[in-house]
Amino acid sequence: MADTSRKPSDSYSPIYFLASLGAGGITVSFFMFLMFWVPHPGRPVPIFEDIMSAFATGSPALQSAIVIAWIGIAVFAFLNVKSLAWNLGALAQFKQTEGYAALRASNAESTLLAMPLALAMTVNAMFIVGLVFVPGLWSVVEYLFPLAMIAFAAIGVLAFRIIGAFLGRVLSKGGVFDVTAHNSFAQLLPAFAVSMVAVGFAAPAAMSTNPATVGISLMVSTFLGITAILYTILAATSAVSSMLQHGTAREAGPTLMIVIPIVTVLGIMFLRQNHGLHTTFDVHASDGETLVFLTRLLSIQLAFLGLGAVVLKAQGYFTDFVTGPKTSPGSYALVCPAVALSVMIHFFVNKGLVASGMIAKFGVAYWGATAFAIAAQVIAIWLVFRLNRQHFGTPRDALAVPAE
Repeated sequence: MADTSRKPSDSYSPIYFLASLGAGGITVSFFMFLMFWVPHPGRPVPIFEDIMSAFATGSPALQSAIVIAWIGIAVFAFLNVKSLAWNLGALAQFKQTEGYAALRASNAESTLLAMPLALAMTVNAMFIVGLVFVPGLWSVVEYLFPLAMIAFAAIGVLAFRIIGAFLGRVLSKGGVFDVTAHNSFAQLLPAFAVSMVAVGFAAPAAMSTNPATVGISLMVSTFLGITAILYTILAATSAVSSMLQHGTAREAGPTLMIVIPIVTVLGIMFLRQNHGLHTTFDVHASDGETLVFLTRLLSIQLAFLGLGAVVLKAQGYFTDFVTGPKTSPGSYALVCPAVALSVMIHFFVNKGLVASGMIAKFGVAYWGATAFAIAAQVIAIWLVFRLNRQHFGTPRDALAVPAE
């Protein structure tokens, strides 16, 4: 009989770091309102002064959007940090248990990469908070970029140490990796973590005016991005073979859509790199090329969205683990694709359709396309509050089922 005095989160899994990741991603999705709707001439991103000017002189609709963005960024940045702090404390306690030793000896050791993944997202989210709420930040931003790169480098080293320990164990001798339990895309989590560090490292390339800073940002983010792509291809290929033989692991079903956030993160990395090449090294890409590039990325995402939806529906995942009585920390993996689609659609609409001249900004077609981004964002917000209530709220009869 289940212990009704325990919350599902009391059965800890490193996958709970995805709760922090999801909140951080929603913070980014609210920043898209400011990024594409607030004028910021001469700067790649809007800052506090741009936002205040737009609020003072803008239309009631723009003022409402700014207020919504302010509230959304503040609330979800707080949830991001709160969840990260809880996870770091819970992981420290978990390391003292036999369960941690068992995890380090199983396929699930790769779930430890959720920690550097969440750390990298928090650094990105805090940079957004600084841009939006801190006056005068842009005047010292060139001093912040080296500090940000040091932070991302430290997170990257942490991620590669965990990956190295995992791969060193499973590749140095046979029989320690359970191929029958590789029937999901859970092993793509290391690639996701590295890609998140890569996009953070690419930020100075898009925003700095110092050639050395831009160059280092370009080179290191390229190494990280290529590493993430290679890991994604290899892990996904081997996982598909296992899924065809054994079916998709039910608790890890949401990982079938992990390719969606990986594509968004790497897509933004490439856009940041292109901007740095343009502004610092006089390398130019046309708006039409950007439109085709973003269309290709969105096509990949829609393909994996369809794959995941088909499998999850066939398994009855949503009725059991999202709206039903069962719980699994792997459910938090559903937030990432929704956030990633929202952010990608914003870029596709503004940097693709509008920039290429296909549609007019703020026209009927513009808002029709943007509505899909907002709908995906609303789904992500609902999932975060729903899952937080399930896992961290009033104790439920069902205990958490760790995702492999």
